[in-house]
Amino acid sequence: MADECFGHPRLAAIYDPLDPDRGDLGAYLRMTEEFRARRVLDIGCGTGVFALLLADRGMEVVGVDPAQASIDVALAKPGSERVRWICGDAAGLPPLRVDLATMTGNVAQAIADPQTWQMTLRGAYEALRPGGHLVFETRDPARRVWEEWNRESSHSVTEIPGVGAVESWDELVEVSWPLVTFRCTYVFAADGQVLTSDSTLRFREKQDVERDLVAHGYVVEDVRDAPDRPGKEFVFLARRP
Repeated sequence: MADECFGHPRLAAIYDPLDPDRGDLGAYLRMTEEFRARRVLDIGCGTGVFALLLADRGMEVVGVDPAQASIDVALAKPGSERVRWICGDAAGLPPLRVDLATMTGNVAQAIADPQTWQMTLRGAYEALRPGGHLVFETRDPARRVWEEWNRESSHSVTEIPGVGAVESWDELVEVSWPLVTFRCTYVFAADGQVLTSDSTLRFREKQDVERDLVAHGYVVEDVRDAPDRPGKEFVFLARRP
């Protein structure tokens, strides 16, 4: 089940305007060049920002996401016909032989259920050609980033064309280690509607992720720092032998 911020049509439609800075994707674009990837699987593609960036560069892209509302937003964007969109998850993919599979934007943490996580790693492995890579990021639990998730630090009012002003903020709901739940609230000035979206993330230790990858047959080639968030993220590079 997708969180409301991705699965509710009204919230999916404002996801990009509320989070327009996708500087984090630059490192992933550079890795497509590093690995000479021509075929890419974008797991948890959301509204298609990264998938469309890849397609603009002439790559063959498959974007998969469980939220139909987010896929619908992606489909309405220019160039969407160059991407193969799948509403679903990595566990139910058709046969693929991609050079690179990605989970950007901390998608890996949003896969909080342990069984679904294992199925995702297995599905990505099966989608890769031999020698292909899986790349994803996850927050370093030692940084305790959830302590910064509060209304005071996240409150904003965004003017969105065709929608009007949207007030939004995040609040921490619960820490039940290793799960952290927070709530996003959205207030639409045009009609006063208030919508909320609860999200639960799983914070995994570096050694636990490495163990899971090895258990599914991957070779862990590197664990890098995220250049736009130094010291805050683990970026895993795993290869299918």
